[in-house]
Amino acid sequence: MSEQKEKIIYAVNHLSEAMALLARDIHAHPELSFEEHRSAAALQQPLREAGFEITQPLAGMETAFRARYDTGKTGPHIALLAEYDALPDLGHACGHNLIGTASVTAALALVQSGQWQSGCLEVIGTPAEEEGGGKIIMADQGIFSDVDAVMMFHPREKNMMTRGALACVDAVFKFYGKAAHAASAPHLGVSALDAVIHTFVGINALRQFFTDDVRVHGIITHGGDATNIVPAYAEAKFLMRAATVGGLQTVRQKVFAAAHAAAAMSGARIEIEEGLTYAERNNNQALAALFQHNIEHLGLTAEAAPDRGGVGSSDIGNVSQLTAAIHPYLRIGDVIPHTPEFAIAAASESGIDAMLNAAKALAMTAFDLQSPQHLQAVRQEFTRWHSVHHSAGEPL
Repeated sequence: MSEQKEKIIYAVNHLSEAMALLARDIHAHPELSFEEHRSAAALQQPLREAGFEITQPLAGMETAFRARYDTGKTGPHIALLAEYDALPDLGHACGHNLIGTASVTAALALVQSGQWQSGCLEVIGTPAEEEGGGKIIMADQGIFSDVDAVMMFHPREKNMMTRGALACVDAVFKFYGKAAHAASAPHLGVSALDAVIHTFVGINALRQFFTDDVRVHGIITHGGDATNIVPAYAEAKFLMRAATVGGLQTVRQKVFAAAHAAAAMSGARIEIEEGLTYAERNNNQALAALFQHNIEHLGLTAEAAPDRGGVGSSDIGNVSQLTAAIHPYLRIGDVIPHTPEFAIAAASESGIDAMLNAAKALAMTAFDLQSPQHLQAVRQEFTRWHSVHHSAGEPL
């Protein structure tokens, strides 16, 4: 390993105690999407002290921020992405406390080791990954338009360098019926709850016709107020996923048709509130190879991702449609995201170790991109991919 990279590793080790405290502090104070005021401030503080220029709010979001270290010299524009929102009830059961802190640690190590000498280095604080799509809002407002590459890591149960992710969109189906006494005058009522139930039945009937990549899952968020009143209002929320945004549109049309049919059957009126569309992930292979090379220098072994199944969705997919991106995973234990066990692991010693290794690899990969040869390979791959996928009119 080069002397420059040894300096980066030393810098991360020097920062390790403070960054472990930061990650555990964020873990102990979980904040939901768009409410991450404390977490965003905590991540910014060491960057501000290191001379990064802070911009907050960003892209119209109060808890989004950009921390920029610009050398003023010609070079790459690299962004390390920080996530820091938590899940309802479960807290940091997706490990975003580790994600945000790893990116901050990597940026600090590059600057404090003196190994960021050209170009612009940023940490971009991206709120609401779990619910709201903060990166999608940023992408739509041009935040990543001049960035050469974006990077982040995600904790998981094994080390994977290029795991895919599904396109997804959520929708809330609101049904309006008519209240009536359920025993003495049910014929005067229109059950909004029946419309919700028929929606679930209709969607379940569609499943045999979906391709293997499709996932549709829903919950009833309101089913009525009393058993002896015909429900005048009922509500359900569904999340739809598919391998690509194009495939997702077909799924969406079928699911929406089922909901409209359920409303017609029940005599209820329907309103649909649709969320932002999360795009599928485009992993930049050249960039991932650099990250893997650095991970292996740290003594870790990358494992192959499963051929099928086992993937969720993330708003970094939208960013990966606009610039070169990676979203590698590092092991924190035998735990699955969005579970209480994962939340415990996200504050454990193994979780902190993974975060620090991620910070080292992210920083070393950013250092690699100061080489024109490496940067050109990454950018050429993205340009080729983009010309194939989007010049043909594929939706973002």
